[in-house]
Amino acid sequence: MPHRELPPRWDRKMQQRLARGEAAALGELYDRFASLVHGLAHRVVGDEHAADTLTRDVFAHVWEHPDSYDPKQGPLRSWLAALTNRMAVQRLRTTETAALARGGPGTPEDLERKVRHASVAARADYIVQSMPAPLRAALELAYFQRRDYRQTAVDLGVTDDEARRRLRLGLQLLATAHDTEAPGAPPGIGGAA
Repeated sequence: MPHRELPPRWDRKMQQRLARGEAAALGELYDRFASLVHGLAHRVVGDEHAADTLTRDVFAHVWEHPDSYDPKQGPLRSWLAALTNRMAVQRLRTTETAALARGGPGTPEDLERKVRHASVAARADYIVQSMPAPLRAALELAYFQRRDYRQTAVDLGVTDDEARRRLRLGLQLLATAHDTEAPGAPPGIGGAA
């Protein structure tokens, strides 16, 4: 049986503090991860107000069920991302199913396609936010500023080979956004859930 790494100390301590009912712990958790949760929720539901509500719901769930996070299963960040994705997909399905029942446009297949697309997009966002800064910087230069690998190398102060390596690795990580069981992927991000 492979030996699992111990979870980061901060994650363990945070879970313990939440389990003791420390309101300050919830505030610290919110400060650290609210933008991640809101961004993922918005990516799935596509609505600012619904994303705000989902963000509150995710942190309310954490407060009411602090033992639902097990530090031995992975980082708190990944668990929050997976929880957000599940809750956002559930909200999207409920909203869209109600619209279909009222005679709105679309079919159940359209709904599932929308859910899959939103989940892949949320997973891609999570991957980009979680990748090492050098890879993210190279991708941002290439994508947003339309730099080729030579220009990226100059901007980053690295060799052409290093710039190509960073771009290749960043793109390989991003390509896993379509994989529902990619290695190192947070559970619940990527599939239709």
